[in-house]
Amino acid sequence: MKIPAQETALVVIDMQAALFDPPPAETEPVLARINALAARARAASVPVVWVQHETAQGDLAADTTGWRLHPALVTASSDLVVRKKMSDAFLHTGLHELLCDRAVRHLTICGYSSEFCVDSTVRAAAARGYAVTLAADAHTSHDKPHATGLQIRTHENETLRHISSYHVVIDAVPAAEIAFA
Repeated sequence: MKIPAQETALVVIDMQAALFDPPPAETEPVLARINALAARARAASVPVVWVQHETAQGDLAADTTGWRLHPALVTASSDLVVRKKMSDAFLHTGLHELLCDRAVRHLTICGYSSEFCVDSTVRAAAARGYAVTLAADAHTSHDKPHATGLQIRTHENETLRHISSYHVVIDAVPAAEIAFA
């Protein structure tokens, strides 16, 4: 799937060290897919935005070891960072303004946690008129009593790509098939 590079940003949600202890479903492949997506985005001059959740205290307290991005992720000095305190990466953050300043109209989204922050951000993006491509195999979650992390990811992919009420396209595509052109 070719995505127009000039109007696109890659948004990576909450890939923070504390959230990977213990590791969620398919940790290593998801990390590799996100690194590959980010490398392709940078090569096409697509902004890479790392969204980091922060709390007043605990494992995700700002600037602590647990708050930092997973050490296997490859970042670049050109990447952008948005801090959030809610599951929706747009709510009470500067994400929308950052994207508007760059004339972004399409988001490719990946990260953690499929059913919380990824879901909330995809829906919030669509509500603001952004077309969304969810990197279908580059988001993850921990197993829950009712479903495994992989079942949750599959559910989110199917649910989100079938929402039409926002009147924008939400698609779910394997990361390897996403090309920024």
